Amino acid sequence: MNFTYPEDVEFSSFRGAQECDQASSFGGDFVSFGHSCFTHYGYPSEMSDRMGRGRGHQTGGVTSSTSSRIPRCASSPRQMSHSPKPNYSFRPLFHERTTTEDNSVLTQELWKLARKSGTLNLSNKALARVPERLYDINEADADSKAANLEQLTIKEEDAWWNQVPLNNLDLSSNTLTHISPKIENLQSLTVLTLHDNALVELPPEIGKLEKLMRLNVSHNKLSQLPREMYSLPELRHLNISYNQFNEIDPDISDLHMLEFLDGGHNNIQSLPGGIGFLVRLTALLLPYNHVKELPPDLVNMRSLQKLDLMQNDLTCLPEDMGLLRKLECLYLQHNDILELPEFEGNKTLNELHASNNFIKTIPTAMCSNLPHLKILDLRDNKITELPDELCLLRNLNRLDVSNNTISVLPVTLSSLAHLISLQVEGNPIKTIRRDILQCGTTRILKTLHERALAKSKEEGSGSDGASTSAGISVTRLRAGQSDDGDMPANFPDSYHQPQFQCQCAYPCQQQMRQSFCVYEPLRNCREFHSQAQPHIYEPESYEQQHQNGHLGSLFVQKQQQQMQYPYPNCFMYQQKQQQQQFTYGSRLAVDPRWVYKLRHTRTLAVNLEELTEVPDQVFQIAKNEGVHVVDFARNQLSTLPNGLQLMKDLVTELVLSNNLIGYVPQFISQFTRVTYLNLSNNLLTDLPNEFGVLNTLRELNIANNRFQLIPNCVYELQGLEILIASENHIKVLNVSGLKSMPRLSTLDLRNNDIDAVPPILGNLTNITHLELVGNPFRQPRHQILMKGTDAIMSYLRDRIPT
Repeated sequence: MNFTYPEDVEFSSFRGAQECDQASSFGGDFVSFGHSCFTHYGYPSEMSDRMGRGRGHQTGGVTSSTSSRIPRCASSPRQMSHSPKPNYSFRPLFHERTTTEDNSVLTQELWKLARKSGTLNLSNKALARVPERLYDINEADADSKAANLEQLTIKEEDAWWNQVPLNNLDLSSNTLTHISPKIENLQSLTVLTLHDNALVELPPEIGKLEKLMRLNVSHNKLSQLPREMYSLPELRHLNISYNQFNEIDPDISDLHMLEFLDGGHNNIQSLPGGIGFLVRLTALLLPYNHVKELPPDLVNMRSLQKLDLMQNDLTCLPEDMGLLRKLECLYLQHNDILELPEFEGNKTLNELHASNNFIKTIPTAMCSNLPHLKILDLRDNKITELPDELCLLRNLNRLDVSNNTISVLPVTLSSLAHLISLQVEGNPIKTIRRDILQCGTTRILKTLHERALAKSKEEGSGSDGASTSAGISVTRLRAGQSDDGDMPANFPDSYHQPQFQCQCAYPCQQQMRQSFCVYEPLRNCREFHSQAQPHIYEPESYEQQHQNGHLGSLFVQKQQQQMQYPYPNCFMYQQKQQQQQFTYGSRLAVDPRWVYKLRHTRTLAVNLEELTEVPDQVFQIAKNEGVHVVDFARNQLSTLPNGLQLMKDLVTELVLSNNLIGYVPQFISQFTRVTYLNLSNNLLTDLPNEFGVLNTLRELNIANNRFQLIPNCVYELQGLEILIASENHIKVLNVSGLKSMPRLSTLDLRNNDIDAVPPILGNLTNITHLELVGNPFRQPRHQILMKGTDAIMSYLRDRIPT
């Protein structure tokens, strides 16, 4: 039942009584006073009459008629004439909505606006039923039919030929229990929003809306959908979450165009076998159900990017999960999973959340199969040991293994250049002091790095130079790169050179070959020259050859300066001293293993080398090999290398975190394909105005810099979905700027200097993940911040002045 407050009720009896007493005290006469108190309850004379008549018969059966008592304040009795008493018809404070009230919600102004724009919003109107007039909104009204051509041309905007068919109807947040079959009259609908109602069923006629693309019926009381609905040819977005479904109808496989399906927070026990036919599905969300097993054909969803199965009853995953080639996010929290698959083939997986399960080990092969994994959440499991192969997760940003039974942290973790969050609390770790563990990620990694260097020196002093100690090898310490330059068999895209015995007449040549990891001037090594000639890089011109001659070893420049040549009369040593460059006739040798790695990973990653600049030729070779991911994190670059411009049409991911970058050059605007940009942990205070033209950018990380406000050019990024600006000095929240970013869903502003949060921020419903912890504002309180984004936004909306 729907109830409203009556508008004509006035509670003034207390005030009236006071005025009545006041009149008596001044000797006034009640009749002349004429207060509404007596108009409603009667005058004292009438009250005394009723009292007298109410006494009725007295003792002995004698009727005593008592005359009217005259109040003392009256001078003499007189005949009093009364005006008709008003008849107050009080409505209850809460009452059931009538059809007339519901129909009145669709005002003439809303009607005209809907006919002009094609959109009608009747959300949160307390409707108990849909206004009947709504179903005829696509028909010409009576006024338009009666008007002649001259009248219509005067107000041409209201003419029937300028009417737009209704394509977007929002009836959410009402109390609707059913939808009329007349819904079939709205054939032009493409978006129908019915969430947060009390619907128990949908009419079969909804299957006749052949243009419908989005249907949201979440937060209702539905237990099934009409069979006719599964024949909708254009339906792409279906949300049935927060209902009472026990199963998903097998006919859902007939929705061939479906791209998004949310069935979370129901009571679904199993998935139908034909669900694999939804080959266009990119997001399948089934959290908070009771699914125990996944159907085998689930892996046929080759377009699936997000799979949410948290809070279910799963015990295992399909072994062939690798067939989901485009999977990016996998959520498995709070299940009963015992082991993880190897994920062979899931190279695009970015996030793996598997906390609160019963996992005991991390598969070694998994580490080499997930080169782009950024988040690995394995907290609250039964893990006893972390494999050294975790160093192969080159792009890992966050590793959470809290509340397990891990006693030793592998030193190989220190080679993860992008690891910014390492959570290990709740483990019986004995190899690192507790005070170091409490200092956080940076201190832990520093300790592991120091131990790795010490272990590397110990192993380097051995007879074979590549021995292992305590199960940790130098190969693993260098993220898959061994001391002799060869790649181990378990390294992704490993490539082995033919083995041979170098017969070079200059012994220093062999030492240089071990040190140079990219370019190797091997003109004097005939054996290598004859075997590796097919892989040698040919310069395109003499100028390029001359420039390439300056390279030497690009990424071991520091090691070159410290390298000692034991043979001072060596020809190579003399060349080094005289020219400080390596120019050899017509060719410059390139390590084919490096080129092979570029070609097959499409990634140029050089980390932890203390680079201050990068030669242009590196980017030229990367361009020739089709590289689209560039990663120079954890170096000492002061700005973006100029040679990066050569790859402006290829780069999709650019990582320059943990450097000394103080400004970003204007040529950044030329990167028309970049979707991910990481500039965190630098010295930036501003961004160039040209930055705003990067319309393809989806994620921007500018955390831990020196920004005092979010640059205005950031608000021009219409395609931006994730903005991470934590650990800065931002003081003000520009809500109007954030409002201009329609796709922004994640906003991280932790640990800044924000002193006030504008309540209108709560109106930005597109933001689904908001982080504000660590700022000096007083409202919202910390307890509200800890409840999550929904609680924060609701709190802010409640404080918007009306």
